[in-house]
Amino acid sequence: MNINLTLFAQAAGFAAGIWITAPVIWPFMLRAIEARQKTIADGLAAAEQGKRALEVSTRQAEESVKQGRDRAAEIVAQSEKRAAQMVEEARAQAKDEGNREKAAAQAEIDQQVSRAREALREQVAALAVAGAEKILRREVDAKVHADLLVQLKQELR
Repeated sequence: MNINLTLFAQAAGFAAGIWITAPVIWPFMLRAIEARQKTIADGLAAAEQGKRALEVSTRQAEESVKQGRDRAAEIVAQSEKRAAQMVEEARAQAKDEGNREKAAAQAEIDQQVSRAREALREQVAALAVAGAEKILRREVDAKVHADLLVQLKQELR
């Protein structure tokens, strides 16, 4: 390889080109490179911020789900409590209804016993009159002796 004047001329031309273009083109290139670096740094910062926001959102979502589950469990517990309360109320109502029916039946029984006693008194009075009639061997008039029969009924009470 021969070193000749062409090589020196090309090297001098290259150096002159750099010396002339460097002050004109180099600042534009540096600004473009810096802008690109800033854009990349901003993108990385935004990605990191997005990652943090995602983590925060994930925690908030988990907390919301937990609160929802807790609320659902609370609602279920309240529902079970209300169901037990309704069962107890139904039992109390059934017991009250049973007691009312029992009282009504007892009143009906008392009324029937009273009617039976009254009928028995009538029969006893009639038997007493019949027995007295047989003893006296004559007829006793129930209409005439009504006061006596009423008094006899009251004595049998």
